[in-house]
Amino acid sequence: MILSALLTSVGINLGLCLLFFALYSILKKQPSNASVYTPRLLAEGESGEGGFFNLERLLPSAGWVRRAWQPSEDELLSTSGLDAVVFMRIFIFSLKVFSVAAIIGIFVLLPFNYMGNQLSLDFTGLENKTLESFTISNVDDGSNRLWIHFSAIYVFTGIVCCLLYLEYAYISSKRMAYFYSSKPQPCEFTVLVRSIPVTSGRGVSATVESFFTENYPSTYLSHCVVRRTSRLKKLINNADKLYRKLVHLRSENQTRQRYQRAGFMGLFGRKVDLLDHYEKKLEDMEDNMRTEQSSAVIQEVPAAFVSFKTRLAAALTLHIRQGTKPTEWVTERAPDPKDVYWPFFSASFIKRWICSLVVIVATIILTVLFLIPVVIVQGLTHLEQLEAWFPFLKSILRMAVVSQVITGYLPSIILQLFLSFVPPIMVMLSSIQGYIALSEIEKSACIKFLYFTVWNVFFANVLSGSALYRVDVFLEPKKIPELLAVAVPGQASFFIAYVVTSGWTSISSELFRLLPLISSYMGRICCGNSQEQIEVPSIPYHSEIPRILFFGLLGVTYFFLAPLILPFLLVYYCLGYIIYRNQLFTVYAPKFETGGKFWPIVHDSTVFSLVLMHIIAVGIFGLKKVPLASSFVLPLPVLTLIFNSYCHRRFLPIFKAYSAESLIKKDRDDENDPAISRFYEELATAYQDPALMPVRYSGNDERITSPLLHPREP
Repeated sequence: MILSALLTSVGINLGLCLLFFALYSILKKQPSNASVYTPRLLAEGESGEGGFFNLERLLPSAGWVRRAWQPSEDELLSTSGLDAVVFMRIFIFSLKVFSVAAIIGIFVLLPFNYMGNQLSLDFTGLENKTLESFTISNVDDGSNRLWIHFSAIYVFTGIVCCLLYLEYAYISSKRMAYFYSSKPQPCEFTVLVRSIPVTSGRGVSATVESFFTENYPSTYLSHCVVRRTSRLKKLINNADKLYRKLVHLRSENQTRQRYQRAGFMGLFGRKVDLLDHYEKKLEDMEDNMRTEQSSAVIQEVPAAFVSFKTRLAAALTLHIRQGTKPTEWVTERAPDPKDVYWPFFSASFIKRWICSLVVIVATIILTVLFLIPVVIVQGLTHLEQLEAWFPFLKSILRMAVVSQVITGYLPSIILQLFLSFVPPIMVMLSSIQGYIALSEIEKSACIKFLYFTVWNVFFANVLSGSALYRVDVFLEPKKIPELLAVAVPGQASFFIAYVVTSGWTSISSELFRLLPLISSYMGRICCGNSQEQIEVPSIPYHSEIPRILFFGLLGVTYFFLAPLILPFLLVYYCLGYIIYRNQLFTVYAPKFETGGKFWPIVHDSTVFSLVLMHIIAVGIFGLKKVPLASSFVLPLPVLTLIFNSYCHRRFLPIFKAYSAESLIKKDRDDENDPAISRFYEELATAYQDPALMPVRYSGNDERITSPLLHPREP
């Protein structure tokens, strides 16, 4: 790719970013779009949009940037939780790392790369220079300038490790401070007990109460047995849909829409008053749900949430084997009641095991199938290969504007389009793996998507062509550095364009929220949706964290290979910092709270990126005929892994479980808390399945016009 093609891509994406910013600034001021751009503020009753029309609403402004920048980290912690703070710390950490990298890369390494003559590329004009001219590939073999790159690798590795350690320590302290300052949470006093052995003539509830009353007489508090409610939940979902139709019908003044045929899509059957028809149908559904609820009480699952009077007692129960048989009375950490994922509680051990195997196979198949768009994308980055595939397009492809758009913009767009379908699939696969918490599902999907992105976007693109089929390389690890040293620099131009296209534009489209905007307009036009139906979304950590970490991997890997990527990465992280601060305060509300457990994923991903950079450096210096530098790089991955091991021993236990000292301190604080007795009372019913709550839709006019977020009464 030549420099003018990259500039074309930069110009297109910069224009899109400015367009998204301007449209967002205008659309956000329209009161009708409050449910799209400020749903959290709207749900909290803080949205100030409204009033009479004025011209200012049609003019773009940058006031949202100042409002997003001003709040402190403590304010973000109090409104969105520690997970949101950790999410924003990824941007802060990345900005620190790549600010240092950009200084070294742009002002030290890039001039040495450009002054090299290894590629012998002679183009007139800077705009016709290929991007390879700015990479390490252009440095002469055996040149002493390569020792500058060697020194930069050591300096950069040391800086990144120091920043990683400081960030891990900071977030660990934040996690402990968050724990000490938080109110008592049900999950701190509760464990999930599975594989409860039930004798004939005795129910699960009686067995649990007998066991824990006998073995934990002073600390056992209460329990809640899990029950099969899958059929009941289907009935409730159908009733919710019918209830929404009824509310919409009640809100309409046109009687013409009330009288339709009762058959399929209103085309068949006798003509009825839909209002009366839906009310009667809803009453019948309520009767069926009550009947199903009474039968669901009997359908117990050999699992129960068991609560204790102290956090220490719950922790001891969690970490000590309860029964003589290891397969009985199995304990797990209980998630927060709002974090519980109920569908998989009734699944047997065999079903969960089979589902795990299916998920592994499905993930492998998805990874293999994704190689198809990767091959297409790589064909677009090489015009000569595209001309061989489509010879009849040769005259068009040789046009300067067309070639620049195709090589500099189109490949990244196609890859990003295919990649956008992967995160929902990963969530779906994780949800059938047997996790009992939404946070665990999202964390698992996050790791899956990160692995998928690293392999399919990085390695599959880097090793595309003949290198992809050299399986023998993986049987001889000594050849891996050499293969990566040849392949990775060759894809520098593609990944620079990828950062601009998939980075800048995707982060700006997050602000614009095109799909929710279209959905809102369609809902108002077709269904007459009102603001009562607003649902505040939660930030998709499973898709956003892997995307941010992948850009970090590109920055670390290409730091000394192609430092031209670093300024574009800095722009991406600056945009992301401002945009996501704005979204966390105005759009997203936390769906769960893990206490910062996503940070170890960030730490491990950064260490992997460093080790990958070291492996590539070993191969690069070997190919560049500086074997001494190649040998001196070998201690770096070993030292980095030792550092990683130390960080795991030093900080990771804090993210897995709280210490006995911390639990005892909190328990003693509770003794002086007058509200603890009320908390114990609420704890007894905290883990009751929402499907077993009393249901009442009809029979009350106030219910018909009440907020739709709470159609069922507790």
